[in-house]
Amino acid sequence: MSRRQVSVTRRFVDSGSFPFAGALHSKSRSSPFLSIGLVIVGAILLIGYVYSGSGKPRVGAGSRLEGGYTCTLEAQRAIPFLKKAYGDSMHKILHVGPGTCSLVSKLLKEEGTEAWGVEPYDIEDVEADCKSLVGKGIVRVADIKFPLPYRSKSFSLVILSDVVDYLSPKYLNKTMPEFVRVASDGLVIFAGSPGRQKAKVAELSKFGRPAKMRSSTWWVHFFNQISLQENEAAAKKFEQAASKSSYLPACQVFHLKPYH
Repeated sequence: MSRRQVSVTRRFVDSGSFPFAGALHSKSRSSPFLSIGLVIVGAILLIGYVYSGSGKPRVGAGSRLEGGYTCTLEAQRAIPFLKKAYGDSMHKILHVGPGTCSLVSKLLKEEGTEAWGVEPYDIEDVEADCKSLVGKGIVRVADIKFPLPYRSKSFSLVILSDVVDYLSPKYLNKTMPEFVRVASDGLVIFAGSPGRQKAKVAELSKFGRPAKMRSSTWWVHFFNQISLQENEAAAKKFEQAASKSSYLPACQVFHLKPYH
């Protein structure tokens, strides 16, 4: 981004359309102090122009984290296959994870689908569509280490992405049952794959710990410990639908049954 802006500025100077180009190249008899002053002012404006587009990344502007592929983007790609796997259970969905505005926006475009989202940390410099979702209460900012602000079985399906990798086993024991509590039909988890995803360094402090990519064996053992069972029927339908479209998820996808 910075390189492109510099080149644009360079064209302004070369073409003489930059406000201080004439002052920089003119051979007028003006005072040398005035020329120096114009040069300094021009340099300040140039620096300000180059860095005017810099700033913090916007939530919802994209789903690719620096140095790695995110599971929130993977969840968006998987929506058609989730619909085939869950059918009517896709009518009322809660997504929990960073970048939830982009996923909720996409879900809301699906016919007959209601969607809500929870951002696990403060969102800053949001785009207009995300600001609208937050203003309407469709997307909330909530610390997921505490109970979610929803009644039990408020949603047919709960989707998690880019969340569980940042939680220690201690907090997973507290939060996972809470995610399941608000789901009536099931829970879908998109987790990072060891050796494939890398967390964005700038985001680590917001979660309080770096991401830890765990193996499928680790997750299966953890689910058994907290008495969560795999939704084998949904998992099979998801795999069949994905296979027909030659879709291979970059993240691990777990389909779990709710507590009864």
